[in-house]
Amino acid sequence: MPNISLHHHLLIWIHWIVSQFFTLRKVVNQMARRPDLLCGAVVLSCLLILAIKLTCSRAKNVVAPARPPVRFFSPDAPVVDLFLGQLEQVERLRSMAEVSLIFLYAPWCAHSITAREEVQQVARRLSKEVQFIAVNCWWHHGKCRKQQNLYQYPVIHLFYRRFGPIDYKGPFTAAYLERFIQKVITPLTYLPSRAILRDFLSYHEPGVIGYFEFNASPQPPGYMIFLTSALQALKWDYLGSVRFGVITNRHVAEAISLQEDETVYMHRHFNKSLIFPRAERNFTSENICGWVYEHGESVLRWLQPHGAKSRLMEQELSKGAALLLFLPFDPLAPSQPLLQQIADIAVQYHTCNESEWWESGKSRDGWDDLWQMSGKLPFTSTLCCNTVVLPRLDSFSRTHNVCELCLNRSVRVQPGAVQSPRCPFHQMAAALDSFYLKQNTFSRLLAHSTACCNVVNTYSPFSHFSACCKTLRPRVTASPPPQRPPPQAAGNQAANITGLQCRTNKTLRFYLLDSNLHWVFAVRLGAQDSVRHDVFATIVNLPDEVHYILDHRESLKDTLEQFIWNYSVPYSPLKRHLVGASVPKSPDSLIREVTTASFLSTVMDPEKDVLLFYYTHWCGFCTVLNHIIIQIARLFQGNGKLTVARVNAARNDLPWEFMVDHFPTLLFFPRDRKHSSVKFPEDLPVTLPNLVRFILRHSSVLQRDGTRAGLLEEELRRLQVEVRLLQRAREQLSQQLSQLWQEKRRLSLHTQTLESSNAQLQQQGQRLEVLYQEKNQQLLDTVSKLQALADASENLLTENTLLKILLASTQEKPHPEPGTERDFTPERAEQDHGHS
Repeated sequence: MPNISLHHHLLIWIHWIVSQFFTLRKVVNQMARRPDLLCGAVVLSCLLILAIKLTCSRAKNVVAPARPPVRFFSPDAPVVDLFLGQLEQVERLRSMAEVSLIFLYAPWCAHSITAREEVQQVARRLSKEVQFIAVNCWWHHGKCRKQQNLYQYPVIHLFYRRFGPIDYKGPFTAAYLERFIQKVITPLTYLPSRAILRDFLSYHEPGVIGYFEFNASPQPPGYMIFLTSALQALKWDYLGSVRFGVITNRHVAEAISLQEDETVYMHRHFNKSLIFPRAERNFTSENICGWVYEHGESVLRWLQPHGAKSRLMEQELSKGAALLLFLPFDPLAPSQPLLQQIADIAVQYHTCNESEWWESGKSRDGWDDLWQMSGKLPFTSTLCCNTVVLPRLDSFSRTHNVCELCLNRSVRVQPGAVQSPRCPFHQMAAALDSFYLKQNTFSRLLAHSTACCNVVNTYSPFSHFSACCKTLRPRVTASPPPQRPPPQAAGNQAANITGLQCRTNKTLRFYLLDSNLHWVFAVRLGAQDSVRHDVFATIVNLPDEVHYILDHRESLKDTLEQFIWNYSVPYSPLKRHLVGASVPKSPDSLIREVTTASFLSTVMDPEKDVLLFYYTHWCGFCTVLNHIIIQIARLFQGNGKLTVARVNAARNDLPWEFMVDHFPTLLFFPRDRKHSSVKFPEDLPVTLPNLVRFILRHSSVLQRDGTRAGLLEEELRRLQVEVRLLQRAREQLSQQLSQLWQEKRRLSLHTQTLESSNAQLQQQGQRLEVLYQEKNQQLLDTVSKLQALADASENLLTENTLLKILLASTQEKPHPEPGTERDFTPERAEQDHGHS
């Protein structure tokens, strides 16, 4: 576009120059006649040169130049601000400090402006240890813009001496950024004594320890490789979930059985600790870091959604059941008691060895006598137990019967074969079903007794096992206050989640989120928006579509353990949490808007038939059916026995038995048989007559009321007649509209023709007016000229007459005699001329 505009201007000026050339040529030809035109020619040439100069200068500056950048950071902040993008000075400034932070920003970026204040706070505290450098990577004349291809701003790089860059991918807050910088400053924890070593290994995070002797040389050759591996781990995980320590004392190293120098040891809580295999892998930082993340154990994982569109939460939740814990986290706090409690619970949950009696040395509490009473003495037997919640068979009992179910398995195997100490889950389910089928067993169990039975292993015809279930005595606890609901527990049994991961197939993954940053996710999962930055726990199982919420009004440790236990038992007493929209303000409208909270009370109303319309806000077909639902609601508006309701299934979670597979869907719930809900046929068009017949067919109340049904049938026939009449009127109206449109089209064309003719007449009238003005002016000029000629002729005639008189008086008349001579005057001559 700028090139086309420039060519257009040049053509115009060339045409103007040519016209002015011919004008000047005429002027030169007339200069001989009129020398005063020379001054005008000189002035015109000067104007021409000035116009050409202005045009060329304007064509060059088509785009206004960008404003020069200014300093981005505050002048009093200890940050070197290279706002001109001087990337070549970064290397020189880095060499002056051991740790450097490079902040690449764009001055217009809102994230850069927000992070600027946080970086300034950290710089004021750590300016003596870290060199802070900011570079403007948006200024197009700077080298940063030319050499760096950045897709987002800001970008933070850290350098530890010559190692780097280490990208910071955490939240742009001062606390998290300072914690990350502190880890870069001290990537290794020095362990000088065994007490400090024990404290280092007591944390739930994986611990990696390097043993290096500093006696032979000032710095062992493998120490820098181990230090680089700790920095390499920060590249992969900015939270530093893996702790790196170093031992230089042989006496301390012998506490973890380290004898050789330059040995890397990884401590694990649940499996055997490992030593880096230097014989199999090269001793490099990449190999050490990869080996740590390959064999490390992690019971807690932090989730940090960055706020943009991502699938981080979906990828983690799709792996299975997850326990999400939102807690206020201060990265700079010296101790985290709440985090430590959660970590202890997670470690206890994953510690499987302590739950097995034959390894822990615990007593079987007299279970051997029960096997003797059961009459089965297997050849080879193994024992395992699990606490289960038995389902209640009576409706009057409001408590669950909790028993400890133990299996004594017998398998016909060869002597010396190793038996698995863990009970398969299908055998526990089979034993539980056997008790469930015996009602007399439940009667004895409710009386706090013990019952045993023999269970056939359906998975193998050559094996069987015996099962005994003993009712556990309830724990004596104080009754909760009336305004608080009882804690979510299986009866009042004390939960012991030690090794629960290996005793159930409903395993959990533990995830932590900072409630100060991600409370919006907690609100979406059921937390109260008014109580911000609080502790919130929920279990989400996307494959099974299960969602539970913890009510932790008491001690978090006890309630969380009970919450995990209640989820893990086969018959979980937890109730699924349903997320729903807010209750509408006007519940008594024509169509009842149903939410999660009001769904059961509306649909299961025993006094009314309910027609329920399932819709979503993104369903286009649901919008088409709105007018039919409104018509059916108006038709039955006076009837108090039918309720027309609708529910937005995309914003309201419903119980399993009331879910539908597609939208829109219409379900009818009769008043006397709610369990026999009827779905509107999919192959039948959703019209008002079909919907009325559907309601009348399945409503027992309207069927018994014959008069009302007859009136409805009559009303239906009348409506059908009216619909047909309206259709005919619609066709007639459409024909009339078509004729009117054609007439309008013809009139519009005629109007356009008249307008064009009127425009031509106006142009002709204007031309005639101009011609009239020209002719009138010519006539006026002619009259003035004729008047001038007449005046000139009269003057000439007078002069001619006088001349004739003078000539006549001088040539023809003799001289007058003395005494008779009269004075000659013009008046006298005129009189004589008049007489003549």
